[in-house]
Amino acid sequence: MTASLQGSLMVDIAGKWLTAEDRHLLRQPEVAGLIIFARNIDSPRQVRELCASIRAIRPELILAVDQEGGRVQRLRQGFVRLPAMRAIADNDNAEYLAEQCGWLMATEVLAVGLDLSFAPVLDLDHQRSAVVGSRAFEGNPERATQLAGAFIRGMNAAGMAACGKHFPGHGWAEADSHVAIPVDERSLEQLRAADLVPFSRLSGQLAAVMPAHVIYPQVDNQPAGFSRRWLQDILRGEMGFDGVIFSDDLSMAGAHVVGDAASRIEAALSAGCDMGLVCNDRAAAELALSAAQRMKVKPSPRIARMRGQGFACTDYRQQPRWLEALGALKEAQLVD
Repeated sequence: MTASLQGSLMVDIAGKWLTAEDRHLLRQPEVAGLIIFARNIDSPRQVRELCASIRAIRPELILAVDQEGGRVQRLRQGFVRLPAMRAIADNDNAEYLAEQCGWLMATEVLAVGLDLSFAPVLDLDHQRSAVVGSRAFEGNPERATQLAGAFIRGMNAAGMAACGKHFPGHGWAEADSHVAIPVDERSLEQLRAADLVPFSRLSGQLAAVMPAHVIYPQVDNQPAGFSRRWLQDILRGEMGFDGVIFSDDLSMAGAHVVGDAASRIEAALSAGCDMGLVCNDRAAAELALSAAQRMKVKPSPRIARMRGQGFACTDYRQQPRWLEALGALKEAQLVD
């Protein structure tokens, strides 16, 4: 491939501090982001120092984490233990609580120097997918849209852009794309009536979308994250989405259908992803980097939109909004 392609890589590191090898990787222009995991985290102070060391190398990198709440929460020690989204939905004042939770989550993440949490989950809970389950707000698309919209309002008020996942919906496929290649046999019409509703209704509020490593054979024979039909024709064309498209982790089993790490990054970026994530496998990240260099990948201008709004308030836990949000979640017995 000789023509330049817009897109970039998001990588990870193994430890709590940068190694010489990490620093070399982060200096590569094709790398535009880094995601941290529980293994990289010791305390809020340590995360701030880690982020500062990364910014000293590449100030423009997007620094991300999965901080959904419930069982998917990487920042734990020294942070509020957030509820699962389904627990919020079970309350009478769920919309208010969702907004407060979104604000609180985003505030804590931004305060340690990160830009972005890959949230909220827009999948519907059809009582079929164990990997989705309580991560979803609801099985009802209207209700899920309402609550996710409130969560996004909270995130935005704190200064964080929102990333809806996993387009066009992972809730029906029973297999876990971390370890298998899930298949959803429903028609596009069935998906439009249910799982696509939150993505469509919230497309104007979402700064980013993450597609699922799920195959929808009645629509395309490629997983959504490698499908121009899903990403270009439907998400961008029909739904008018103009935000960032992040691939899900290209090291997951659900991505292996297209080949090795080099093939996966090429397929993801060619299908329309703005950034490809390659996590938990440094050899795969190096292979993807080499492929991106051969492809002459240039960072997508959309990626800059994901930077967190400058957050300088170190005593945020004394602010009225923090006390209101934490108090509301405690009163609802959603946090300790």
